[in-house]
Amino acid sequence: MQPTHTLPQAPFHRLFLAALTALTCQATAQAASTDTEPAGTPADSYYYGGASVGQSRSHLHTPGMAAQLLGGSAVTTDIQQDKQDTAYKVFGGYQFNRYVGAELGYFDLGKYKFTAQTLPPGSLSGVTKVRGFNLDVVGTWPMTDALSLIGRVGAQTAKTSGTFTTTGAAISNQSSVHKHQVDVKAGVGLQYELSPAMFLRTELEHLRVSDGLGQRNGVNMFTVGVVFPFGRAETRPAKVAMKPEAPAPMVQRDEPAPPPMAVVPPPQKQRVSLSAESLFQFDQSQVQPAGQAALGKFVADLSGTQYQTITVEGHTDRLGSTDYNSALSQRRADAVKAYLVQQQGIDATKVTAVSKGESEPVTKATDCGNRLHRAALIACLSPDRRVDIEVVGNR
Repeated sequence: MQPTHTLPQAPFHRLFLAALTALTCQATAQAASTDTEPAGTPADSYYYGGASVGQSRSHLHTPGMAAQLLGGSAVTTDIQQDKQDTAYKVFGGYQFNRYVGAELGYFDLGKYKFTAQTLPPGSLSGVTKVRGFNLDVVGTWPMTDALSLIGRVGAQTAKTSGTFTTTGAAISNQSSVHKHQVDVKAGVGLQYELSPAMFLRTELEHLRVSDGLGQRNGVNMFTVGVVFPFGRAETRPAKVAMKPEAPAPMVQRDEPAPPPMAVVPPPQKQRVSLSAESLFQFDQSQVQPAGQAALGKFVADLSGTQYQTITVEGHTDRLGSTDYNSALSQRRADAVKAYLVQQQGIDATKVTAVSKGESEPVTKATDCGNRLHRAALIACLSPDRRVDIEVVGNR
């Protein structure tokens, strides 16, 4: 029998290494810049779903399959094979904590083809398809705030279907085969968090499957895909702090006392500071239910006050560009003003909305150094992300 020939294909391991390199570069570039204000620390437990597509490479023992199919009717002289094809999978799972999750999926490994020339003259051609379901335990090892190494091990049940045709003197003892078999699988990969609601994932997995004729062989599958977590945003309670300012002291003068007259106290100032996370969703300016409740309490606390002016100030932290932060804080100040006027009945002519952007931080420059990890820096700067409301008036 002559040596087996395989159709030329791109080296499988090089494709995997190239994808890992590209994903690592993407993680480094995005971690170095932030253009929007973060909404909070995502939850560690959540459901997710996703899909991946890539290539599979079969290690089915084609010469053994040909010999088994031909029996003693002929011997092979040359075999040409196509061991690679497009593969895909869809999956869903639950992340129990930051490190462990469980995942159920469906996979299709594509088709593997061969053509064997025989003596006496003839040929044997075969097409084998493999698809099935898997249940895996998935481990996650964080490397940075956004980039993680993942590994998986589990069980899979696969259906192998094969069809075989012959020409000339070659005679196959089977024209088709169908085989269900349960076996193991394992894999490694990388996962990058593009946002709290979307991950990018690349993996290399190894599955043991049946060739349909009684032998077990390996199939490698390399895929790139997306993962969509559900309900990861963390809800933060509203923070309301009333800070009335004391009136200016009276100045005593050695002059005759004036006749009694009505004393009008000077107007007082009161300020309320609300965290941005309690008012709005990530990168949004629509007031959320928790924020509406906080604004309602603010109006109730000022019951009986004769307003002269109400100033709504939007503030952001220093992350992101100055222009973006200025525009975001203005939209949020406008949204709070609109809610006070439309829902709480405040006179619109007495309410002003202004953008402070990142110009008036609560934290000091030495409090939150840029050398902190991203998650720690975000948490440290949280006091800067707020909406301040100043009221001038008398009760």
